[in-house]
Amino acid sequence: MGDPKTTVDERFSDEGAQPTSWADTRSAIESAELFWITTVRADGRPHVTPLVAVWLDDALYFSTGPDEQKAVNLRHHEHVILTTGCNDWNKGLDVVVEGVASRVESQDTLTRVAEVWTHKWDGRWKYAVGTGCFHHRDGERVLDGDVYVFRVTPERVFAFSKGAFSHTRHQF
Repeated sequence: MGDPKTTVDERFSDEGAQPTSWADTRSAIESAELFWITTVRADGRPHVTPLVAVWLDDALYFSTGPDEQKAVNLRHHEHVILTTGCNDWNKGLDVVVEGVASRVESQDTLTRVAEVWTHKWDGRWKYAVGTGCFHHRDGERVLDGDVYVFRVTPERVFAFSKGAFSHTRHQF
């Protein structure tokens, strides 16, 4: 993917603000424990819900059951927004990732993503790789039910630095 073109939007930044580097923005994405995903229903209404996601190979990966609203929405509209950050006004970094969600079915990719999921948190996210999907694990027991995995390759990423306010755009 390579490094994006990075610019600061002076309209929404403090005077003389510097852009948040792609390395700092990517670090915030990689370490985030929770994201909010926005998808679009078939009738055009937005749907927002929290989820966990992992960063691997220049993309975000998330999972969902095939009948969950976000999966249903993705059958009609593949564009998504993933948001992470904090609710503080004067400190922190909020990040917005825009891209297209595509279903991952490759055994190799699913295996690698499952491994990243296992190590990101305290071990509570354990997936078994099935045929074109994940399955939840309960200890060594693999539970019934498919879990779809989606990859979002960023098209645009916005980083909102707070305290010393800076509105940064990373364009791929």
